[in-house]
Amino acid sequence: MFKEVADIKTADMLNLPVPNAHYHNIAVKPSNIQKKMVESLSERAQLIRDSQVGPTTDNMLKITNDGRKLALDQRLINPLLSDNESSKVNACVENVFKIYEENKEKKATQLIFCDMSTPSKSSQHIKDDLKDTELSNINYSNVYDDITAKLILKGIPENEIAYIHDAPSDAKKKELFNKVRSGKVRILLGSTAKMGAGTNVQDLLIASHDLDCPWRPSDLEQRAGRIIRQGNTNPDVHIYRYVTEQTFDAYLYQLVENKQKFISQIMTSKSPVRSAEDIDEASLSYAEIKALASGNPKIKEKMDLDIQVSKLKLAKANYLSEKYDLEDKIIKYYPMKISAIKESISAFEKDIEAVKPVKEFSGMTLNDKFYPEKEIAGNALLLLCKQQKSANPIQIGEYRGFKMILSYDTFYNRHMVELKRNGSYKVELGSDIYGNITRLDNQIEGISKKLRTEKTLLDNTEHQFETAKEEVNKPFEKEDEFQEKSNRLSKLNKELDIGNNDHNDVGLDDEVLEIKENKKEISR
Repeated sequence: MFKEVADIKTADMLNLPVPNAHYHNIAVKPSNIQKKMVESLSERAQLIRDSQVGPTTDNMLKITNDGRKLALDQRLINPLLSDNESSKVNACVENVFKIYEENKEKKATQLIFCDMSTPSKSSQHIKDDLKDTELSNINYSNVYDDITAKLILKGIPENEIAYIHDAPSDAKKKELFNKVRSGKVRILLGSTAKMGAGTNVQDLLIASHDLDCPWRPSDLEQRAGRIIRQGNTNPDVHIYRYVTEQTFDAYLYQLVENKQKFISQIMTSKSPVRSAEDIDEASLSYAEIKALASGNPKIKEKMDLDIQVSKLKLAKANYLSEKYDLEDKIIKYYPMKISAIKESISAFEKDIEAVKPVKEFSGMTLNDKFYPEKEIAGNALLLLCKQQKSANPIQIGEYRGFKMILSYDTFYNRHMVELKRNGSYKVELGSDIYGNITRLDNQIEGISKKLRTEKTLLDNTEHQFETAKEEVNKPFEKEDEFQEKSNRLSKLNKELDIGNNDHNDVGLDDEVLEIKENKKEISR
């Protein structure tokens, strides 16, 4: 239904003159504190599962949000914790500074995206604080201030660093964007909501950094769209994504990937599916938290299998869709179409045999009156057109052995004459008395061309019919791989206790589970 009203053009179809993007995934090891905190999240999940805490006290969404904060910086959970030197925030700072130094001459700019731990004040307050005290003495409040302070201490001038939050009005945004485009501001920090759509600062952008993973695939697209954009003077650009291992980062990117699969099924013309699942704003299950906490390698295998099985499902769905379509065509479409074409060919052949070629006008009968002269017949035909203002067709006469049926198209405001004998041929009439008769003659003389076209169409349709009979019997070529990986994924899900509502049901076969569900339904 959506495709019937939507004409979709994606970036890969448009071939726009944009820079070539290079993606870099930077993974950092978690600190011992982060590992212990992830384990504590697992304990919280177990308490929720055992109904030992109420939903207002703790719930899975709270755990998921805490997990996202923990993956970004452990101090977001507890500001009194020490700064982890190997955190992804520090990895980002080092990378930003390195790129800054490498591109000093051409004043290339960079964007840093972070949707969590956004500042409540402008960047000026942290710049002022650094003049009076050292970094170690500044109270940790958010990631933005932490990154800015560290970059300034490394030697980047404070006036070359800005937050998107420094520009609350449209006028100030315009001024800030001009500074970024000219290279006066070299590093701009912001969230996807404030620095996404409408942010035109691409002129000198060389790198973009994603510190956290948003919930929606469109947010990642908006981030990348700031740098992969027409008007960027750099032929090659770099997009860095930072991940803390054994935390929620891997899971969040997996979620976004799954969401994008469903969106892509709708927003392209390549997918065979007719429906897609909505999995927005999902939270982690108990078992997945346990797997992340323990560093279980099976969770990685499950994620890889999820992708592979999903692709194979799409391939099989495409195969089945084509097979069912071919079966319908073999049963109904092709036989009916071949029969209709043969009927047309037979009618055309009979009409060609019956029609005698004429060099001069041989007369026309209109309303039982014969008109031997071309001009008078043309005028009489135009008069009938003026009188016919109804959409209902009426027979008005005969010409060269063909019945003439006149109709008026109210939508297009035009008159049509259908010439009918064995076959049927429609002619649109104009306002010229001679031209209308010429149009009728051309239609009659063109029957032989229609016959050739129909014969070619018959050959093509019969060939398609035979090809369809062969194709419909071909099996799905990746069926064995699909079954093998589906079975492995099902086994992994049971081992990780994913997708099962009752812990005690793990290991039961499908028939037993179905019987239990039926009993529950009967009891309801």
